[in-house]
Amino acid sequence: MNDYDETVLNIFLENQSQLFPENVAESLEEAREFLEDCMAAVCKNVQEVREYFDEAGMDAFGMDDEELLDASEVFSLPDGRFLIVEG
Repeated sequence: MNDYDETVLNIFLENQSQLFPENVAESLEEAREFLEDCMAAVCKNVQEVREYFDEAGMDAFGMDDEELLDASEVFSLPDGRFLIVEG
């Protein structure tokens, strides 16, 4: 679940302000280190996102897929995967 390829790193760098008030990374290497430190997860589909939230004890019961994917912790990737970063 944790494949921080260049797409993942770039999306996080470009969109980190959706979760953090200030940038936590300025380069691909800093982004990789930050994601590794906070054990961010890359999910291949919405079902894996839901499973991640359930396993992490987050209350996703009753949330539809759109609400789940609108969470600030979820970053949509252009290839249909999702990055989850707990802030």
